[in-house]
This record gives sequence, structure tokens and C-alpha cells, in this order.
Amino acid sequence: MLYFSKIRIISVFLFTFILSYFALSNFTKFDDNFFSKNINLGLDLQGGSYLLLEIDNKPVVTLKLQSKIIEFKKFFKDQNLILKNFLLDENSINFESNSNDVNKIKNILDDDNSEINRYFHQFKTHEFNFIEENNFFKISLSNYGLILLKNSSLDQAIEIVRRRVDEIGTNEPNILKRGNDRILVELPGLDDPGRIKSLLGKTANLTFQFITQNSEESFGTEKLQFEDGSEEVIVSKRIILNGDNLIDAKTTVNPETNETVVSFNLNRVGAKKFAKATTTGVGKRLAIILDGKIISAPGVREPIIGGSGQISGNFTFQSATDLALLLRSGALPAPLNIIEERTVGPDLGQDSIDAGILSLIIGFILVVLFMIYKYKIFGLIANFALIINLFLLIGILTLFEATLTLPGIAGIILTVGMAVDANVLIFERIKEEIKNEKNSIIAFDSGYTKSRTTILDANITTLIAAFILFFMGSGPVKGFSVTLAVGILTTLFSVYFIARLFTAFYVIKNKHKEKLI
Repeated sequence: MLYFSKIRIISVFLFTFILSYFALSNFTKFDDNFFSKNINLGLDLQGGSYLLLEIDNKPVVTLKLQSKIIEFKKFFKDQNLILKNFLLDENSINFESNSNDVNKIKNILDDDNSEINRYFHQFKTHEFNFIEENNFFKISLSNYGLILLKNSSLDQAIEIVRRRVDEIGTNEPNILKRGNDRILVELPGLDDPGRIKSLLGKTANLTFQFITQNSEESFGTEKLQFEDGSEEVIVSKRIILNGDNLIDAKTTVNPETNETVVSFNLNRVGAKKFAKATTTGVGKRLAIILDGKIISAPGVREPIIGGSGQISGNFTFQSATDLALLLRSGALPAPLNIIEERTVGPDLGQDSIDAGILSLIIGFILVVLFMIYKYKIFGLIANFALIINLFLLIGILTLFEATLTLPGIAGIILTVGMAVDANVLIFERIKEEIKNEKNSIIAFDSGYTKSRTTILDANITTLIAAFILFFMGSGPVKGFSVTLAVGILTTLFSVYFIARLFTAFYVIKNKHKEKLI
């Protein structure tokens, strides 16, 4: 029957009031920290920066092959097989073997259960392909091995990029994978992308290496330049520490020199290595190298055993903050190149907002007029439920601080059209029930009950489509699917709780009228 208990009525009004309060917080400033939530505008509405980054995987492939050489040497030595004359070129490992061992090596590399050339059981292809000719082997990554390596590198790079962007405090950044070597970064509200470009363009590969007394390069040393170009020095290739050993880095001021520095803390392993290196290296200069450039080279006066230290280098506060940020977020697995850059102005976003609001108003007015013309007082009830529906939709989006994009506005406009569809089905069903039932209360209740299956089927199928769009789509498509899905849920609530409640009030009060609808 058309009956609502007092608890149900209070619950409906309370739920509607709370979400309406959230919705209004987007248009009115409340002095309330708990409810200070707003819908965030996406890049196409708010303006901001768009960057498309491409990862250079050559260093990753080289590093993989270098580590594989060490693995090969150890593995085949344990098998009592002799490998010699290792040579690493751009994409392959070359080595020579004895003629007696050729077949054994080929069998090991081609074995489906090979310990040194894996993945066959999982992907039906080995990690490495090989060619043998006159006792010379050439080993290179297979297509699938290369794909796995690139995907792993890309996933790691995305995580590092996300950390760096989050550290800056950009509002609702959108960081997405594009193919197997590109990253899309959308930064709403960021008009000057200079700083973020600088941060994302640095690999942030930090190492600590001792400066030697040699005047020329030799085996085990290399010549590096200071970042400011002031001098060149010969540095040992032996790495004392790298960025993986850092726990934290932050900007501080040295109280003795009043100089801005970057303080860092090491993990347990790093602290032990650092203490050992500075104990044996007292009197030497320790080069702190970032991406192949020396940023500081202090002299070691005494052992540093506390697991912490400072990096100085004529930093400004901003440059020291950025360096600390890079060190905290970790090193990229490979360099990133910016291949596309766009800045979207807020004027374009405002035009889109205005056009979307105008479309919403026009669609809303047409729906309202049609419902009043077709169903009179019940059309007014449906229109009131439609208004509440919009408040509920905006309130839920505000509660989760969702990001609204132009396709998201399209989803809201579509909700307006779909919201009255359920009421139309119910009212038409009620008209059919009134023909066979003289009791108007029973007729109205039957109309709501018997149309429920049809309404649920229609909305659930649309909801499934929205879920598919969300999980299979990306960016703007997801924005559309979110507003569409939330709109479907709020539509069902407004129809079966708001509209039905007011319909019940009106029908019960006017049950003796001959023609209610």
C-alpha cells in the first residue's frame, strides 16, 4: 500500500537534507570545516597543463643485459661450462664457448624448464632468443621479454611520477598509461608547467662516489663535471651509496653557515655502508652525484656513523625543496622525454561550463513543461523529484570530491532525461490500473509495484553499461560513466522514495476524487 512509516519518512528527509547540504556547498561558502567539500573541475573545465611523456628504455635494456652477463657467468661456471670473451652491444650479449660445450649451452638455453632462460611455461616463449654460429653466441631479449621489461619500467615510472606530482600538491592530477612507453599527465589548475617539467625531466639517480687524486681517467674511474660547470674531477666508479638507501630528505638551514641545505637520513644498510666508507675515507672528497653531475663534493673530516648527512651546493630554497622532493620520491628507472605539451586556459573551460549549464537548463525546462502538460499535479511531483535528484547527484559527487569533466556534465544532462522516464512508466501503468480498479489507493500502489520490474531492468542494464565504460574506458569516458551511474542510483531513490512519498500524500488526501490522473 501507499504507506510510509514515520521512521522511513524521517530517514528519507534526513538523507535528502544531508546530500543537498553537500550540493549547496559548491555554490555557497559555509563556515564549517567538516562539510567544506567541493566538486573538482577537470582539465577541460578548469584549465591547466597536459604533458605526454615518453620513457627512454635503452638504459633499462642495457642494465638488464649487464646484470644478465653476471648471472650467465655464475650459472655456467656452476655447470662447469666455459664462457669467454663477453661483449655487450646495444641490444645483445655476445660470448664465445668451447666447441665441446656448444650443444650443452644450446640445450640449457632452449630447455622449457631452463633456470637461466625463463618464462616458457608461462608465456610459451623464452625471455631471451639466441643465435649460435662457429662457437659464438648472440643472445638478445625476445619480443615478450622486451614487453615485460618495458611494462615493468613503465609501471615503476608511473609510480615515481605520481609521487613527484603528489608532493607538489597539484589538485586531482590525472596520470595514465599510454601504450607501453608513454605516460599522460593532466594537471588541472596548473597554468605554469615549468617547475613540474623540470621535476619530471630529471631521472634523480643519486650516487655517492669518492674523488680520486688521478689527473687522467683510467680503468675504474671517470671524469665528471660539477653541475655549475666550475671544474671537472676524476671520480671512482665504485658507488658507495645510491638513492635506494635514502629514507627521507628535507630542506633545512645550516645554522653555522646560514646556508640552505638538503638533509637526508639513510636506512640501516645505507648507514652501515656510509659509516664504513667515511671511516676509511677520512681526508678524501666525497662526490654527491645527481644524474651524472656533481652537485656537491665535501671533504670527509671524520667518520659519519649516525646514518644522516647534508647536501650543500649553493641552493636556493626552491631548488633545495625540489631536490629533496626528487630524492624522497625515488629515481626513475629511465629518462622521460616530454613529447607533447599543452596548456588549456580557464576561458575555454568557462565556455564549456556555460554551454553545459545552458544545455542542462534547456533540457530541464522542456522536461518540466512536458510533465506538467501530460500529468498535471503528478507532473509537478515528478518535477520536484527531478530537482531533488539533481541535488542528490551533485551531493554524492561532492561527498567524494569527484572531478567533473565536460563528459561528466553530459552524464548529468542525460540523467535529467532519464530521471522522468521511470515516472512516465509508473503513471502510464497507474492509468491502466485505474480502468480495472475503482479504489484509487490500490490502483496507485499497483502502478508502482507492477512497473518496478521494468524500471529496474532498464536502469540496471544502463548501470552495467556505465560500469563497463568505467573499467574499460579512460579519462573523460570514466567521468561520463561515473555521473551516469550515480545519476541512475539517485533517480531510483528519487522515484521510489521522494516522488512516491508525495504521491502517497496527495492520493490519500484526495482519494474520493473521481479522476486523479
